[in-house]
Amino acid sequence: MKITYHGHSVLSIVMKDGQKLLFDPFITGNSLTDLIADEVKTDWILVTHGHSDHIGDMIPIAKRNDATVISIVEICNFAEKNGVQKTHGMNIGGKFDFPFGRVKMVQAYHSSGYEVNGQMLYMGEPAGFILQAEGKTIYHAGDTAYFGDMAFLGETFEIDLAFLPIGDNFTMGPSDAAIAAKRLKAKHVVPIHYNTFPVIKQDPEAFVQLLPENVGTIMTVGETIEL
Repeated sequence: MKITYHGHSVLSIVMKDGQKLLFDPFITGNSLTDLIADEVKTDWILVTHGHSDHIGDMIPIAKRNDATVISIVEICNFAEKNGVQKTHGMNIGGKFDFPFGRVKMVQAYHSSGYEVNGQMLYMGEPAGFILQAEGKTIYHAGDTAYFGDMAFLGETFEIDLAFLPIGDNFTMGPSDAAIAAKRLKAKHVVPIHYNTFPVIKQDPEAFVQLLPENVGTIMTVGETIEL
């Protein structure tokens, strides 16, 4: 698989058979991204939670690509009510085998709501995703604080690559994320969800220095790695 980082918490993955996955498609309004929402091509959209900087362009991208949205059931219901034809609702602790691989929805400590016409809609519980495909295990933590059960995830899965937020204020910061990385026992860790807004400005190099040698790395926007 080929994994590309697109700024904030946006990832795209292309499988060997050509299937395309897009995580947390916050493109419009994302000053750090290299993507143009109207040009994105994907088959699957995975959304960790209902904040606008994660749902982002989910609806227009799903409609234009006839893509399937995978998320907590409340977000899938929201997508359906807004014209998305294909969704797959999940909940914390559940897993499902998709054509591209297995997805397990795991907990995240955060909040989740989306404002429509001045009213905040409840968008279900925030989550992270563990993707098992092509013999590899990828963890996208979404927005979260550090929590003790990350050790359980590290014991249960052999995580090849973990994407962890480090922005602080809304999520864990570098020091807590470094503890999380050690509990997860991930072979490689990439920081996400930082520097998009002034309040989440962080030095990713400082985070990487807190990790064991050859574990932490920084993916620049538009950079692709192959697992």
